[in-house]
Amino acid sequence: MRGWFSGRARGSSQSLNSLEEPASSASHIMNDDMELAESELSKENTSFHKLGLGLLSFLKAVLGFERELMAEAQERLNAAETQATESYNRVKHHSSHSQSQIYSPGSEFLLCQAQVQIMGAVIGVLTESVTESLRGFYKLRKAYLTLDVLLAEENAYLKKLEAEGGKPIKFESETTDSSTSASAEPSRAASTTDLTQELAGKDFGAKRAAPAEAESDADEFFEAAEVPEELPESTPQVEKDLSDAMDSATIKDADGVPAPLLRRLSSHIQEGPDAEIFTNSIDAFVHSSSNLCYGMLLLLLSMLPPAFNTLTKIAGFKGDRRRGIALLWQASKFGNLNGAFAGLVVLGYYNGFIGFCDILPETGSGAYPKERCQELLETSRKRYPKSGLWMLEEIRSLSNERRLEESLERLKNMPDPKLKQMVKLNNWSHGLYYYIAACAHIERYRELLPTDPEKAAEQAEKVTTLFTIIPNHIGKKRIMAKQMPFDVFVARKLAKWTARAAQHSVPLIDAVGVSPLTEMVYFWNGFKRMGNVQLEKSLVCLGRSQTSTSIPWETEDVDEKAILSVMKGVVHRHMGKTHEARVELESVTAKERTLFKGGNKDNWVAPAAHYEMGVAEWVDYKATGDQACLEKAQKWLEVSAGWEAYDLDARVGIRVKTGLETVKREKGEAV
Repeated sequence: MRGWFSGRARGSSQSLNSLEEPASSASHIMNDDMELAESELSKENTSFHKLGLGLLSFLKAVLGFERELMAEAQERLNAAETQATESYNRVKHHSSHSQSQIYSPGSEFLLCQAQVQIMGAVIGVLTESVTESLRGFYKLRKAYLTLDVLLAEENAYLKKLEAEGGKPIKFESETTDSSTSASAEPSRAASTTDLTQELAGKDFGAKRAAPAEAESDADEFFEAAEVPEELPESTPQVEKDLSDAMDSATIKDADGVPAPLLRRLSSHIQEGPDAEIFTNSIDAFVHSSSNLCYGMLLLLLSMLPPAFNTLTKIAGFKGDRRRGIALLWQASKFGNLNGAFAGLVVLGYYNGFIGFCDILPETGSGAYPKERCQELLETSRKRYPKSGLWMLEEIRSLSNERRLEESLERLKNMPDPKLKQMVKLNNWSHGLYYYIAACAHIERYRELLPTDPEKAAEQAEKVTTLFTIIPNHIGKKRIMAKQMPFDVFVARKLAKWTARAAQHSVPLIDAVGVSPLTEMVYFWNGFKRMGNVQLEKSLVCLGRSQTSTSIPWETEDVDEKAILSVMKGVVHRHMGKTHEARVELESVTAKERTLFKGGNKDNWVAPAAHYEMGVAEWVDYKATGDQACLEKAQKWLEVSAGWEAYDLDARVGIRVKTGLETVKREKGEAV
């Protein structure tokens, strides 16, 4: 492999000497040799070396969620963006120096800019700051504009090849927006924002940057105003003001008119061209990079929870999951770091996101391409034999096939990766980690209580200790000035159990309701990865919830009984017993919504029950072909989709949204 930057297609004998050294250095990242990659990339100060260092810091930051790592990543990404901008300005007018057959001079440096802008946006959101999140999404808009223009140039070249008698390339129909043109470069002023004017009522101390000189307007892809200069330094009051005001904010173009929603203007390659077409190293780099970046943008934006809707509105675009995956598959054809990174995202999507959902098509768009994923994984494991990233994807693939014990054994025996953020507990989730540990001890306590009270008491002591620790680790981390959803969930659970203990005059551990460990399994859809042996054990755990507390089951709260019914229903469905599943779920869906509202009640259980009814109908439809089941599935899902806000609604909502899209496509309806 010649690395990320050379991007040499398989079978090509061409490359550019200027890219060879950073190419070789960057290749170590995907083979889990981070120290060697860092050492070699630090030797030079080219755009490509700095891009590699930025990627390295980015990976550490997003895996570790540590503030120091995020600060380092931001610093390196800013340096890489500055270097890429300077490099582009040096070569943009010199077409004679360009070795690209497809793209405008300096496109490779624009791709460097776009890549660091996308990574910087992710880091900005993770810093917990509304200000940094806004800066990040403005940079996403810059990257989006760059990628759209480059892909328009590429499509024009590919159509020319086809017209000259080359191999036919399948395109989707043109998507043309009358408000903009893909053939022209976006001007610097075209996407300059007017957010700070709209927020002028707040004393943010921000000022509008001066417009760029006219002579340079036609030469730059991006707006003159750098967002960090337009937004104030972050303080608690600024964060609150920005968060409160963003909902009414819009992005405006230079003439003061709200900017149109950006969408891809160029044709989308449905079955992308062979990698061998891009024999020139620069062309291969730009093609694989643009497909990687555009694909990641479209995919990630399509999966953002509702809390980020305002930011995507400000940035001016939204995602497209189907197109995003197609672009990432295209990038994965290349034996370089772009291809490797795209492959990781693709496998992460199918092993993670798709493995998280229940209602999925079996063929066509959106279906899990098992053989193709397996081929990608095998190729990548051979190319990067030392990398823990690929080993982890291999293990996740096994768990998605319900080979849970085998995957756990492989995980135990997996060599320690050099990228320590893969194995360390990150700094964001300690409260959740302690909570899950407490849930495991609660289950062990209930298991031991009838036969070994002494050992059960030891488990109870551990639970009590953890319950004391948890409050010190929740409510401190925020995204977009809002608490983490699981922090809110855990805090409510502890408050609920404390109140129940006082109400019934029982120890706190005996006031815990239906198996909280099983709840955690549900929220990560762990049942989907279990075989019948593990599913039977889950039913046993749930059964103990009715007998191992000091609160008589017949006097239990409505929401606790509903949790038990939903959990049993889910387990029965995974065991192929949809009738039994419906019986359990209907005991919940028949109840009034108001019974699950207010106080410390588990308000998620009712919408989850409606969703699970939809899944049961879908399973029966796939087994019988009965259209009535398909209609019922859609109705149940639509009820769940229209539910008001509730705990962890993003986690259930992702499943509902994916399920509705699948059902509508099955019926031939537009999605």
